[in-house]
This record gives sequence, C-alpha cells and structure tokens, in this order.
Amino acid sequence: MQTIQEIPDLSAYLAVDETIDHRHRHRHRLVRETAARLAAGAADSYEYARTAFEFVRDTIPHSQDSGDPRVTWRASDVLEQRTGICYAKAHALAALLRAEDIPTALCYQNLGVLHGLVAVRFAGAWHRQDPRGNGPGADARFSLDGERLAFTPDPAAGETDYPLLYAAPHPVVLNVLKAARDRPHLWRALPTALPDRAGS
Repeated sequence: MQTIQEIPDLSAYLAVDETIDHRHRHRHRLVRETAARLAAGAADSYEYARTAFEFVRDTIPHSQDSGDPRVTWRASDVLEQRTGICYAKAHALAALLRAEDIPTALCYQNLGVLHGLVAVRFAGAWHRQDPRGNGPGADARFSLDGERLAFTPDPAAGETDYPLLYAAPHPVVLNVLKAARDRPHLWRALPTALPDRAGS
C-alpha cells in the first residue's frame, strides 16, 4: 500500500506531545530509561527498532486479551501500567522509537472498528508495524521487507487500510481513549472509521 505523510517535514514524526511523551516534562523519564535499556543491547537502529517493537508487542499485554479493565493512552502510562489496547501500544512504541531518533508515524486500519498501527522510516521509505500482541489469528512480526501485520482488511466486508501517516494520534482515537471510564466502556465507544481526509 502506498502511504502518504500527513506532514511533509519529517521532523514532525520525531515530535513530542502529551501522548507521545518521550521528552515531556517529568513523564519522559520512564520512556527515556526504557529506550536506553533496550538500545544498550542493540547493534544499530534497525535492531533497536525490532527490539522495541518486540518489547511492546510481547511484554505489554493487550488489555482485551488479558481482561485488564484499565484504559491507557499516554505512552509513559502504557509503559508504567503495562497495559493498553492497540492505539495505546502504538503510542508507546512510537515514543520509544522517537526517543532514539527514528521517525515514527501513527496509522490506522478499518477492521469493522478502527485499529491502530505505527509506521517507521528507514532507508527513505515507511514500513508499517503492528505491536498489538499476537494470539489466535494474529501473528505480527517486525519487518522492513514486506508487511507482517496482525490483520489484513477484507474489502468485501468494507474494511480498508488508511494510507495517511499521522504525526500525532488522530483526535477521533484520542478523544475516545480519554473519555473512557474503563475498557468495557471503551469497547462500546470504539470508532468504526476515520473521517475522510478533508474532515480529518
């Protein structure tokens, strides 16, 4: 799939905000410390990106899989509480990658409900990755040579990949996460689509 940068300036995909908080006030400390620990064992940025991906995929359970009722959305909170749905885990991975100066975008699929991914920039190209966590029907792998995502949209069912690469979480996603009292409440409010590009 041909992806499209929302913002032409690549530095936007290294930026800090209240969600991707790798350098945001006191909260960045856990993100930075986690990134430094993971980077210490990596030979280069490619290996670091794979290590960070596997860390988020495998050591932070998807809250639906684990039955955890807590809702997280800020990267540092995902790392601290070790729980989150796909969007939250994507935020955590984006923060860890940006902390080591790897441009990282947020992107989405429509799978009946909106599903969150990241895309990493290497060798002049974007590569989508899905850190949601594996299980029955989901076998996502870090790959710069062909996508190994957890899910493939079914166009016959109205599912689709969204090509736009966002520098910050889409407001549709962030608003739902922030408003949720707990995961059961969040599950009833999950967005089913993104607005078209003009309204995004």
